[in-house]
Parts: sequence; C-alpha cells; structure tokens
Amino acid sequence: MNIVEKILARASGKSKVSPDDVVFANVDKVMMHDVSGPGVIKVFDKLQKQGISVDKLWDSTKVWVAEDHFVPSAEKVSAENIVKLSNFTKRYGIEKHFKYGMGQYGICHTISHEEAMVMPGDVYVGGDSHTNTTGALGAFACGLGHTDVAYVLLNGKIWFKVPETFYFKLNGKLPDHVMAKDFILKIIGDIGTDGGAYRTMQFGGSGIDEMSVQSRLTMCNMTTEAGAKNGIVEPDQKVFDYLTRRGATNLNLIKGDSDAEYEKIFEYEGSELEPVVAKPFSPENISVVREAPSVELDKCYIGSCTGAKYEDLEAAAKILKGRKVKIRTEILPAAISIYQRAMENGLLKIFLDAGVTVGPPTCGACCGAHMGVLAKDEICISTTNRNFPGRMGHIESQTYLSSPLVAAASAVTGKITDPRDLK
Repeated sequence: MNIVEKILARASGKSKVSPDDVVFANVDKVMMHDVSGPGVIKVFDKLQKQGISVDKLWDSTKVWVAEDHFVPSAEKVSAENIVKLSNFTKRYGIEKHFKYGMGQYGICHTISHEEAMVMPGDVYVGGDSHTNTTGALGAFACGLGHTDVAYVLLNGKIWFKVPETFYFKLNGKLPDHVMAKDFILKIIGDIGTDGGAYRTMQFGGSGIDEMSVQSRLTMCNMTTEAGAKNGIVEPDQKVFDYLTRRGATNLNLIKGDSDAEYEKIFEYEGSELEPVVAKPFSPENISVVREAPSVELDKCYIGSCTGAKYEDLEAAAKILKGRKVKIRTEILPAAISIYQRAMENGLLKIFLDAGVTVGPPTCGACCGAHMGVLAKDEICISTTNRNFPGRMGHIESQTYLSSPLVAAASAVTGKITDPRDLK
C-alpha cells in the first residue's frame, strides 16, 4: 500500500484497502474557521429542530478553530460570525480557538503546521478546500463541506472512497531562482485544473527530499487547484524536527511500501524548471516568466496560506532589500508567529523601507473580501492560489499567480519580472 492507503486502512480498522474501496474512517483532527464555522452551526441548528441531539461533540480536544477569512472584521455580518464562533467553542468546550487580537492567530492552514495541530499519519479534515496543505506533514488532509464537518463533530468519523494516486517525482534540487510555487504551477499547467480530480497527488524524489517543509506545504496547498482529493509527502526527519520544535511528541513517520502502486508517475528534472506565472483566468494558464506578457501592474500581493510563510517572506526580503517598490505592494504574514519572527529578524524593516504596506494575517484579499480587493481593470501579481474571474475583487480585474521571488521582483519593476533580470 502507498501512504494514503495505509493511513485510511488504519483509520477504518482494515488490514488493507485499495483504490475505489469505500471506507468509514475515524477522524483524528477537524478544523473550522469563521466562514465554515457559522455554516456548521446552521446545520447543528437544523438537526436540533429535527429532534436530533447536538448536546455533545465526539471529542472536543480533537477540534480546533481559526479566525482568518474576515478578520479584522470587515462589516457587521463578519463581526457577528466571530461572536457565533466564540459562543460555539465556549458551549462545547473547544479550547483550541485561535482568536484574532488575542495572541497567536492566522490563516487556518498555516496554524495547522505552525502550532503542530496535525501529525503524520492523521486523518485530518477541515471546513476549507485548502485543507490539503497539511498533507505535507504526512497526513491524509482534505476539505469537507458544512454537513460533513457537522457529522464528524458529532460522530468522529466520515466515509471516503480510497483515491487513486498520481506520483510526482522531482529529480534534483530546484535552482535558487525557482521556488515550490513555480513547480506546482508547472504541474497544474501540465495536468490541468481537473487533472487530479479525486486523486491523491503524492510528491517524492530527491528534489522533494531537498525541499524544506514549508516548500512542501506550498506543493500540497495547490493540489486543490488541480482538483485533487488530497496532496501528500511522506514524512521524514525534516518533518520530525519541524514538529518537535513546535512541541509535538510521539510522532509516527509513516511510509508507503516500497512496492506500492500508483495510477501514474510524472517525472521532472529540477535543473530544467523555470520561474513561471499563471495568467488570468486559471492556475493552469501558465507561462515562463521571461515569456509572459509585459503588462503594467497595479498591485503586488504577498500573502495567503500559499505564499506568506516565513520562508516566503525571506524570499521577498532578499529581492526588496535596498530597493523601492514601483507599485502598490502589500505583505501580510500568514500567522502572528511568522509576523513576530519577521519583525525580530529585520524583514519588516526591509519591507517598510522598500515602501511596502505590512498588514495582519488574513485571507481577506485572497478571497476578494476585504483588506486589499481589486477594482475594475486592476492587474495584480499575487502569491495566492486562485485567479479565476472576480477571485480577488472586481470580476473585470486580473490576477497573475507567482512565487514570492517573482512577485517581489515584479513589485520593483512594475511589470512581470524574472528575479534573475533585476538590475
């Protein structure tokens, strides 16, 4: 069995599972945020009206809650949703509630690894499509809708069809000017936004071994944009060290069998990869940066669960140090812990000296809700994960997706720029 099959076999009490088997799996962790949480609360209210008991969760210690999409509160409805969420966690004794304005908080998928909320081998589900991100720690991680999350909260289990697995093998280290974001965009460009539909996208090879945990998180994050059920990397010493530094204990570095089978294997040479952008209006519409349109940009956005981890901020700082931005540029670290490290290590000063606006952790601009949405005809280069029409604001705005290196270089020139071409 491969790693996902092993995880689902363990969780469903079976000795072996195969692709297309339907299993009822015990869940190890479940997450909600300030958008999915109120939806789950509505399901609870509906169940209660039908006479179904919602007095107790299956295990409140395995539930955690993030405030991230509409914080700082954008308007009255989002403020009320935060109150609803707080009342819910208080009622059910959920102690792991990362509240805006009260110490550590951030984008849910960033908190999942920054706070070691998820362990290798876990079945982890969340009320958000980018829950796939945390598969980089060696967990089976996927998003669920409101009704399914409500079911898990009450019963601690959910059904899955065991997915087929695509294996993406990277040979050799990425060049210094290429980031994990470039690689995952290249993959999506190759297979399409439906190419991974209900499949596991597993990443391996010497190039993945060389990658940091944060780079692997970027890879798994955007398996969602390929339609995958989940993304995963087998855990190794890097994952062990990353999680133990954050307080994790009793880690199980689960691996697939050496003779595990995959539906298809895709192979890439690290040395051949180039910086790329995804042009409007799809993550699969990729272009090598040096061949991209020479459009005048209005804005650069470096943020989100995809592109505002500490490593991403370091990459941007390397470009921006001693330079000035030519377009409106916003950098929003993905969690307070990352914000604090960036402050302590001088990154925030580099950003401010470059003319950048630094903001608090939020999903707001990425989902076109607040804190930097785009106007009609505005063109943005962004480290986020989606660029469909209207994703970051007005339906007639345009978003180019890129790595933090490309985004920062483009902020300096005002046009889409390969970091190697900066003077």
